[in-house]
Amino acid sequence: MIVRNWMQTSPMTIPSDTLVSEAKRLLSDENLHALCVVDNGQLRGLVTRANMLRLGHFVLRTQNSDEFNFFVNCLKVRDVMVRNPATLQGDDTLEYCLQKGQELGIAQFPVMEDEQVVGILSAKEIFHLAAHLLGAWERRTGVTLAPVKLGPGVLGKIADVVEGAGAVLQAIYPHRHHDKETHDGYPEKKVILRFRSDDVGAVVAALETAGFPVSEIGTQKPTQSA
Repeated sequence: MIVRNWMQTSPMTIPSDTLVSEAKRLLSDENLHALCVVDNGQLRGLVTRANMLRLGHFVLRTQNSDEFNFFVNCLKVRDVMVRNPATLQGDDTLEYCLQKGQELGIAQFPVMEDEQVVGILSAKEIFHLAAHLLGAWERRTGVTLAPVKLGPGVLGKIADVVEGAGAVLQAIYPHRHHDKETHDGYPEKKVILRFRSDDVGAVVAALETAGFPVSEIGTQKPTQSA
């Protein structure tokens, strides 16, 4: 999966001389997480909703009329924006995006092509991706297996057990967060399964019998896609 297919295209941008109070209003009214600051077609910085809200709350807490008037009428985006923000390219993978976001502790990336802003990828798009992958808008059951040593053929065996119990398997996700290497070099991971079945108990029983203990069971009720 690449960034270009999941980013928000044609994002709203603002020039650097925009008042901070106006940027804060746009972020709130348009329900945006970030605004790219662009002058003469060049990316100059980034302002985020979280930063604007913190700045606004700070000014209000001071209860100083001069501070408030300066914030509303004088303070410009160029004075508070993140300069030279981290960016992505349209053909970067989402895996790279998530890794970079975790390393840098940020959740918004302008997306660049030929030195022009063509999109933005924020926590909103990542949340949408997670919901899509987990089938949040579909009726299906998810189970999580206790840590399994993922040697050759193990995932295939799990799939055979689930489908042999009459379920329609839709996804298998090895869970890496707490994985560990075993003495023979194969990782031990939890495994998340997504499937459809009229008899979830039969699927769970088949997995347990085959030596794959189930630690969690959850049935997803469909919700309306945004």
